[in-house]
Amino acid sequence: MAFAKAKKTKAYFKRYQVKYKRRRAGKTDYRARIRLTKQDKNKYNTPKYRFVVRFTNKDIIAQITYATLAGDVVLSAAYSHELPRYGLNTGLTNYAAAYCTGLLLARRVLQKFELDEEYVGNEEASGEDYNVEETGERRPFRALLDVGLVRTTTGNRVFGALKVGALDGGLDIPHSEKRFAGFSKEEKSLNADLHRKYIFGGHVADYMMMLREEEPEKYQTQFSTFIKNGVEPENLEELYKKVHAAIRADPSIKHTEKHVPKEQKSYKLKKLTYEERKANLIARLNALNGDDDDE
Repeated sequence: MAFAKAKKTKAYFKRYQVKYKRRRAGKTDYRARIRLTKQDKNKYNTPKYRFVVRFTNKDIIAQITYATLAGDVVLSAAYSHELPRYGLNTGLTNYAAAYCTGLLLARRVLQKFELDEEYVGNEEASGEDYNVEETGERRPFRALLDVGLVRTTTGNRVFGALKVGALDGGLDIPHSEKRFAGFSKEEKSLNADLHRKYIFGGHVADYMMMLREEEPEKYQTQFSTFIKNGVEPENLEELYKKVHAAIRADPSIKHTEKHVPKEQKSYKLKKLTYEERKANLIARLNALNGDDDDE
């Protein structure tokens, strides 16, 4: 029995292989992603968690995710636009707000796994490097930092703020203090006081005071939301302390209440019966006849 010979099409001979869609769009670093998601074969489908951090112009997104064949699954998430609930209404994308967002996500995911009481973390943000230690039968929640396409410079909000916020919150994230704000390359040590200043918005307070003295008009425009909410540079540290305490008190998600409208809107035309169509036709004809009589 003769078999049909397989035909080799033009596509068979082409050598060029198109890159992944997100690589072509410049959204995903697959070289880094494969190293973050690749799991040991003897782990038997155990999730490998990633601490994903992304920044937008007006928001900070922090998520705990893990990869599957069908796509990434988000285990828990926290956003800086949730911080007004804890008392922080302005400056939602700076270093201090990023710390708060990381702390919120850490406490939230530990609460989900009922580890929040066992692993409290560093309750006082001192600026020093903190590593969570195994205390009981259950090990601390471990995740790997996923920075995406952000340039990994010393003092970056991703490395310094989110990682520190998550570490102080009680998560186990492999890290080095070399990328924290306040690390000196010459001295090869971390200045904890300088780092603490960034965590509590001290660099923002210094700039606010400088502008207020030297350029009052620019201060009024650039920090208008701070002025509107009554936030003074001298009170920033106390404000962030209250926010940290509020996050630890209740890190749970608050869902917005959605009410069903009283009157249901319908954009589909109601189908008329034969009698209704007949009545409408008679009404139109009478109207036309009335117009003819008037003329």
